[in-house]
Amino acid sequence: MTFSMKRLLAIFNKDYKDLTRNLYVSFTLLVPLVLAAVFGRQGIDSIDLYYMVFNMALCLVAAYIQCSLIAEEKEKNTLRGLMLSPASTMEILVGKGLLSFVTTILVIGISAYFLGYMPENLLIVSLGIILSTVFYIALGTALGLVTRSVMEASVIIMPFVFIFSFGTSLSVLAEKYPILQAADYLPNSQLIMIAKEVEMGTGLAELWSHFGIIGLWVIGMALITMVIYRKRMVD
Repeated sequence: MTFSMKRLLAIFNKDYKDLTRNLYVSFTLLVPLVLAAVFGRQGIDSIDLYYMVFNMALCLVAAYIQCSLIAEEKEKNTLRGLMLSPASTMEILVGKGLLSFVTTILVIGISAYFLGYMPENLLIVSLGIILSTVFYIALGTALGLVTRSVMEASVIIMPFVFIFSFGTSLSVLAEKYPILQAADYLPNSQLIMIAKEVEMGTGLAELWSHFGIIGLWVIGMALITMVIYRKRMVD
């Protein structure tokens, strides 16, 4: 079966209409923007603070909106029909993730403007954010596939919002609790490390380990998502 852009865009348009009708889910778009506007007016200049807002946007927009869109399909009993439609697995997953991807990039871009954040190397930071966005969309898809309603999706996403938005603060306690050093390998921590290294003039070639770790998170979550998706197809 050939990849069809027409089918992909049809899924995108349907998700866009569903999102605009759900004010509760749409409201989450405002949270990182409001925080960015408040911190920007205060003139706070901190990479950690900037990326707390960006990581929150990744959780609340990329992961949560994606999770809610999938959960809403299940709640309305339309996901099964979509799986059995002529659309391929790739068209469905890419189409379902496209709205979350575009919205996330827009929210992070506007948040960066409000914060007055301009990285030393926009290309490297953008690559890190794009790669991270793919991970969070895969996470949201997996969570959406295991939930039964939008309300349930709102509950299941909360631990991940805490871990991936504020999990970097756990490294402060690493001396007392060595196991917490694992927080340094979370994708949100790696994104902050990339941003800090960029500000020190580090080039892309020296950042391969950070990108590699985020890439492993993407591959792992994509595999988990595919396993859950294929299981739902035969349930």
